[in-house]
This record gives sequence, C-alpha cells and structure tokens, in this order.
Amino acid sequence: MSTETQDRGFVAFSGVVSFAVLAFLSWLLFVRQGGAGHANLSFIPALNATLNAIAAALLIAGWRAIRGGNRALHKRLMVSAFGVSLLFLAGYVVYHYAHGDTHYTGVGPIRAVYFTILISHIVLSAALLPLVLVTFYFALRGRYRAHRRIARFTLPVWLYVSITGVVIFFMLRAAGA
Repeated sequence: MSTETQDRGFVAFSGVVSFAVLAFLSWLLFVRQGGAGHANLSFIPALNATLNAIAAALLIAGWRAIRGGNRALHKRLMVSAFGVSLLFLAGYVVYHYAHGDTHYTGVGPIRAVYFTILISHIVLSAALLPLVLVTFYFALRGRYRAHRRIARFTLPVWLYVSITGVVIFFMLRAAGA
C-alpha cells in the first residue's frame, strides 16, 4: 500500500471518528436535555477551565521546545496536551450529560461578545479533532515535513480553542450562569 493511500485512509478515518464525536456532542447538547443523576458536578466547569489552561500552557511549551530543537521534550509536551484535552472532553461529556446546557445570562454588548467567542470556539473545536489526529499521524509516521505543514494550522486552532474555553468559563461565571 502506498504512503499516499495510507495517508488518505487515515485522513478518512479521522474524519469519521471526528464526525461521530461531533454527532454525539450535538446530540448531548441539543437533543438530550440533561438531568441524569443527582450528583453535584458543579466543580467540573472550573476543572475543565483549568484543564484548558494547562493544555494551552503545554502547547506553548511544546512549541518552544521544538523551536529550540528539543524534539523529545516537544513530543512529551504535545502528547501531554492531548491527554489533558481528552480529560477535558471526558469532563465536558459527564457534566453536560448530567446537567444539560448552560445558558448565558449576560445582557447588553457583552452578550454579543460572548456569543461571538462561543460560536468561533465551537466551529474551531469541531475542526480540532481531525487536525490533531492527522498532525499526530504524520509525526508518528516520521513524516515531519507534512507534520510541520499541518501543525502550522493545528497549533493556533488548538491554542484558540483552549484559551477561549477558559474565557467562556469566566464569562459564564461573571454573568452568574
């Protein structure tokens, strides 16, 4: 099997996995209305904001490591960022499964700012999983030129999603949600 065929196969696989995750999250947020269980999970949004902040810090450290030529440290930091992001996703699913959606209660111009950030965050987070999977795929295959080419898109998207996740948390808290 040619490298190009393998690449296309993995890109297709990552697209299917990403679509399935996105479909599940859409169902969780828009169809299912929460309310499962009676456990107090009110700590999860703060935990998720912390995980997003840690992911952002790991991404920046990983970028600095590779810029400094430390490939081994870069690899550990990026795998750690992925692991932290997966923990975030698990917490997100658990919280929204139990509690449903959180509604923003802010009023005035800040409401438009919030929804602008939220919409861009959602759109880019939908693109993030396939970007990360393909970026990791090229790195694991030793295809560093292709890895660098796609990582130039993946890193800023991943950073933006991580940072705006923290911003959204604080905007919700400031509005009393």
